[in-house]
Amino acid sequence: MSHVLLVYAHPEPRSLNGALKRFMMERLEAVGHQVLLSDLYAMNWKSALDAGDYPARDPEQPFNPSLDSLQAFNEGTQSADIAREQEKLRQADAVIFQFPLWWMSMPAIMKGWVERVYAAGLAYGVGEHSDRHWGDRYGEGSMVGKRAMLVVTIGGWESHYGPRGVNGPIDDILFPIHHGMLWYPGFEVIAPHLVWRTGKVDEQRFAQECAALGERLDTLWQQPTMRWRYQNGGDYTIPDLTLREDIAPGQSGFGIHLRS
Repeated sequence: MSHVLLVYAHPEPRSLNGALKRFMMERLEAVGHQVLLSDLYAMNWKSALDAGDYPARDPEQPFNPSLDSLQAFNEGTQSADIAREQEKLRQADAVIFQFPLWWMSMPAIMKGWVERVYAAGLAYGVGEHSDRHWGDRYGEGSMVGKRAMLVVTIGGWESHYGPRGVNGPIDDILFPIHHGMLWYPGFEVIAPHLVWRTGKVDEQRFAQECAALGERLDTLWQQPTMRWRYQNGGDYTIPDLTLREDIAPGQSGFGIHLRS
């Protein structure tokens, strides 16, 4: 049995997102997966990372988010809500992040989940740092062996987010999440499932969207993953972490970090 963690962010249970969440849970459970749910709005999740997350820290010392996070993680003194979510991450074989695209990114409450749960010592600040290996990240790290996928609802047209669309390509918009939040700690990232023009989803279209999403869920472990370059695999010079000049010469942008 596989464990799938669904991290979900929408404030209205009767919304399209709420209906998709219920469909996903039922579909995953129907084929034998155990679903772990983090319904962030229902949990009243605290989104701001601050000194209160580390109750054992010395209040007389200046708050240092990274160092205080690392100490609390190593000593088991993080706030209880953070520790519970980290345990879900440890159990999960795959993680699905479901959210509406708000102002070109995930809702603030979900970004806050990442900032607080991705503790130093767990998601960053791990591994050797030297002139040949710059930490266990970008293809290495604590999440190696786990898969991740985004399920994103978008109010605009698909063409608005196309290669020449006014909003910019959707792959570029999602790059900070795919590459910076998922590939960084070691997740194998599969292509996102996108639902366009959400204001035009009627009953017939909802059935079509569920059918397409259901196929993605049924093949969660068979789908190809994004071929991001490994930071310590030889493509980047260390310690400046710049792509070698002989790779994609003269090119720049997000696309150069994908292997051909």
